[in-house]
Amino acid sequence: MIDRVCVGAIAGAFGVRGEAKLKCFTGDPAAIGEYGPLATEDGKRLFTAKLTRQIKGGYAARLTGVETREEAEALKGTRLYADRSAMPEPDEEEFYYADLLGLRIEATDGTVLGKIKAIQDFGAGDVIEYLPEGGGESLYLAFTRDVVPTVDVTGGRIVAQPPEEVEEDRE
Repeated sequence: MIDRVCVGAIAGAFGVRGEAKLKCFTGDPAAIGEYGPLATEDGKRLFTAKLTRQIKGGYAARLTGVETREEAEALKGTRLYADRSAMPEPDEEEFYYADLLGLRIEATDGTVLGKIKAIQDFGAGDVIEYLPEGGGESLYLAFTRDVVPTVDVTGGRIVAQPPEEVEEDRE
């Protein structure tokens, strides 16, 4: 199991006093400040986030060590990670996307399709990006119950029913 979970990203500066815009990836967006220090992807910087107000697309927040608008703006695009131990355990039939990375994807007939590389959201809902078993460029599956009827994190796999287009690409 992964030891850190991406809980948000800095979307730029808000105002002129050093607040940052946070885009939150948590079930309860307002809880992002409750997961303890938030680390950058490389772990070199830690921030404590104090949410100041809800804004369009997220929250304005004060981040420790960020005093000016320019400092906040320079962090735009920075992903923020919380320790897995600070996160609540997912309910039954729920999971953290971070736990899906690297899982095997099997077709409903048991054929191994590949391994999950990422979960993406290009604006029309979540999509699984995976590397095909035989190599090649990434392929994508809509992350819906119809396409992915089974998610078995403890078994290290998901079961998918790819649409015909993907089946044809495999052949």
